[in-house]
Amino acid sequence: MAQFVSVQIDLKVSAQKLWGAIKDSATLFPKIMPSHFKSIEVIGDGNVGTIRKMKYGEGMKGATHASEKIEVLDETNMTVTYTVIEGEILSIFKVFKPTLKVIPGADANSSKLSWNVEFEPAGNAAPPTEPIKEAAINTFKAVEGYLLTTA
Repeated sequence: MAQFVSVQIDLKVSAQKLWGAIKDSATLFPKIMPSHFKSIEVIGDGNVGTIRKMKYGEGMKGATHASEKIEVLDETNMTVTYTVIEGEILSIFKVFKPTLKVIPGADANSSKLSWNVEFEPAGNAAPPTEPIKEAAINTFKAVEGYLLTTA
């Protein structure tokens, strides 16, 4: 049975900059957080059906790799949904399907990231969701910091 976890993150960067960083995450994430992301290989053109193969660094506790497949990409609404199709996370979750949505903020230099994950536990017990939320917040706060210092 599907369960959900959600995080809303207020950021001090424009929605367009944040969306651009998400679309360029294969390049930016290893640069911004090398202890967490060793590399991200993109197989495809970045649209629906594209696969991203990630190799994690020592900062990503308990995981060495994952592959994600883009299921939905909506440029107009700055939304992407992907499903994890390979990696250690699938020993904890039978289904792990995040949706990221970038929402313009109150002014031109702010935005909100909505990160909602549909998941199904691999076993009978529901895994803790706090580490998932924490990882999302830490990743996108690091992206914010990078964008603020390079803009």
